[in-house]
Amino acid sequence: MRIDTKHLKRRRQMQSLMWGVFRGSSLVNAAALGIICAFLFVNGLPAISWEFLTQPPRDSMTAGGILPCIIGTVILSVGSMLVAFPLGVCAAIYLNEYARPGRTVRLIRLGIANLAGVPSVVFGLFGLAFFVTFFGMGVSIASGVLTLTILVLPVIIGTAEEALKSVPSTYREASLGLGATKWQTIRLVVLPAALPGMLTGAILGLSRAAGETAAIMFTAAVFFAPKLPTSLTSDVMALPYHIYVLATAGTEIEKTRPLQYGTALVLIALVLGMNLIAIVLRARLQRKH
Repeated sequence: MRIDTKHLKRRRQMQSLMWGVFRGSSLVNAAALGIICAFLFVNGLPAISWEFLTQPPRDSMTAGGILPCIIGTVILSVGSMLVAFPLGVCAAIYLNEYARPGRTVRLIRLGIANLAGVPSVVFGLFGLAFFVTFFGMGVSIASGVLTLTILVLPVIIGTAEEALKSVPSTYREASLGLGATKWQTIRLVVLPAALPGMLTGAILGLSRAAGETAAIMFTAAVFFAPKLPTSLTSDVMALPYHIYVLATAGTEIEKTRPLQYGTALVLIALVLGMNLIAIVLRARLQRKH
């Protein structure tokens, strides 16, 4: 059998070219992340101190710390995930395990996909009109958590459904063959196997919720809160909105520049820390199952 050396050479050249493109794309993304993190680290590290992390802002935001912002961001992001994750998983179970293929299911999936592309400011305006005004919750933790819940739901539903699809059908067939009901099969067999993949969606949703500004500036976040929140009806300060305030409000923008970078650095560290906890939990579940 005669081998076409020219054709083989072209295939190898194309393979090398595409490998270089993929590797270059990965390096560009890694370099962009490294540059951003290095820039924030260099400019924000001088502002980091024990007082900065444990004290509230003072002197019209030009001094003091960001403790209320850290606590507010944790409450809003974790609270939204506590509401959104069960709802998203339940919706994914219905779509993947119970719903019959048809127009209704296609419309639901289309709506979820479109909802994922809606700008966050639209979610903020919706939360203002619906939770703050219509239900009378006011600017509060409850309004912000529910708004962020709606914002991250499409991501959680999508990843949860894909995780359920990745569970082999033989698991279900074996469980049903042993006499288990459909719900017992889902609860005891399918969900434990799919949970690590679902936590990937939780990690993505947590990151987005923690970094949102537009969705909370109308519903939960305030310019300055003299006291730490005590209930779901309290308003809060949040790191993303605090950065926005420092960068745009008042006449002391240059004076607050180190505080802006320091707050941004703390926000990135906080998001990475919460993600790391979720990743460790996911890894343990993967080893277990």
